Amino acid sequence: MAAPVRKAVFPVAGLGTRFLPASKAIPKEMLTVVDRPLIQIVVDEAREAGIEHFIFVTGRNKSAIEDHFDRQPELEQALAARGKTAELEALTRDLPAPGETSFVRQQEPLGLGHAVWCARELVGREPFALILPDVLVQSKGKGCTAQMLDVYEAHGGNIIAVEPVPDDQVKNYGVVSIGEGDGRVFPIDFMVEKPAPGTEPSNLTILGRYILQPEIFDILSAKETGAGGEIQITDAMIRLLETQDFHALKYEGRTFDCGSKMGFLLANVAYALARPDLGPAFAAEVKKLL
Repeated sequence: MAAPVRKAVFPVAGLGTRFLPASKAIPKEMLTVVDRPLIQIVVDEAREAGIEHFIFVTGRNKSAIEDHFDRQPELEQALAARGKTAELEALTRDLPAPGETSFVRQQEPLGLGHAVWCARELVGREPFALILPDVLVQSKGKGCTAQMLDVYEAHGGNIIAVEPVPDDQVKNYGVVSIGEGDGRVFPIDFMVEKPAPGTEPSNLTILGRYILQPEIFDILSAKETGAGGEIQITDAMIRLLETQDFHALKYEGRTFDCGSKMGFLLANVAYALARPDLGPAFAAEVKKLL
């Protein structure tokens, strides 16, 4: 029986240069999709999947993330005094309980693999989820992480969420080569980070959701650099694939790359349209603009 996945790692140390000047003083992970910060949406996804401990790998000028997941007594008291019950409930219902959050610094921007390695002492020797806050997955049913944990319970090992992209975009991503599967879940036999055009093993790209075994930390400890001179998580997974099973999941849901302006804008539109309290009126206003 596979060991349970209780912890999730969220790399949030990036500079957010593609969103300057908005991200100069505000962490890009605190930019809002409708009325929820990006980081809150992915934490909600993890909580829905049963994750119990949320580990944030931060950097300088990221204290707003820590504050967001803390109590703010003065604001809570003011809302209560003014009878703003709905607002108070919205503010407090999703807060992690004491001891459920941990924060560790990544002092240098040395890549995703390095950010994951920075969380090694907090994760310990147990499997964990790795969730990139730049990537939102809007699902009608179970969230992406919950879908992955279903696959993990069935297969164990390591799980990667994948999605097909147009052939001319494959070069920008980590890519997997798969074996025979059931249409949704496939064994992975090879991976490559940002392949040169014409060398792609498939058009299935790594999404930004992972279930990983703790042996990945042993590999990352070597601090070997790859594409872009950074410590790449894909390179470490390729090494781990030599001794452990990996499965790819074609998840159900729609992805928004909120690391790009276009993806972020589309996410705001899609999430607003899905809100019963906003969707109909928002759709009408968008039609007027168009």
